Amino acid sequence: MIEFERVSKVFPGGATAVHEFSYTIPSHRAVVLVGSSGSGKTTLMRMVNRMVEPSGGRVLIDGEDVRDRNAVDLRRSIGYVLQQGGLLPHRTVADNVATVPVLTGTSRREARRAAGALLERVGLDPALGDRYPAQLSGGQQQRVGVARALASDPNILLMDEPFGAVDPIVRRDLQQELLRLQAELGKTILFVTHDVDEAFLIGEEVVVLEAGGRIAQSGTPAEILGSPANDFVRDFVGADRGERRLHVVENGGQRLAVDAAGRPVGVLGQ
Repeated sequence: MIEFERVSKVFPGGATAVHEFSYTIPSHRAVVLVGSSGSGKTTLMRMVNRMVEPSGGRVLIDGEDVRDRNAVDLRRSIGYVLQQGGLLPHRTVADNVATVPVLTGTSRREARRAAGALLERVGLDPALGDRYPAQLSGGQQQRVGVARALASDPNILLMDEPFGAVDPIVRRDLQQELLRLQAELGKTILFVTHDVDEAFLIGEEVVVLEAGGRIAQSGTPAEILGSPANDFVRDFVGADRGERRLHVVENGGQRLAVDAAGRPVGVLGQ
């Protein structure tokens, strides 16, 4: 469980990124922070692994203030996936995945063996372990980034716009892969995005942020889309957009969900 208790962050020069943010992320759930630039979502995420230190308030993991943990040990215990993968270009894929286990005492041979299994788990051929990041596609690099984050079997995964740098088709594949992994592994996931549709797909809970890390609304995707708290949330999630308003038509014996422009967006089950 991750708890934010009245957390604030003021950067040098006086810019307030986050003002007294409080929220609890339950264990084994995927929670998404969504907001536009300047909403403080990445700052909040980076407070969890102490990449950013709060100016006020506390961040706790299972009741322990993260400031009471050694920063290096804390970061090694938490999986972290970046937008560009953050892979080490001079190391092979297998060695990238094995980085944290080796640093925490696992033999290189054993860590590389486990890396092959992790690559397979995220949908990659283990034979790719002998390649270098530059030899992989963007989507493959992101999968390697997820495998590396899982290598130490952390309870917590931090994911900072992890699929924002790949094309839409690859992005959908990666999103589905994450959903599959979460169903299997049940990690505590804190996911940051500016994409509302991605937030609604990934998040069991979604936190819509305004400037300064202020919570405009939180809840399940259905709760937020069905009952926006205010005009800001309504506009941000597009509750009144035509493509959000669907109706059902029959076509060739199938029931299709169709948007306001007449475009089919899905097939309804029987």
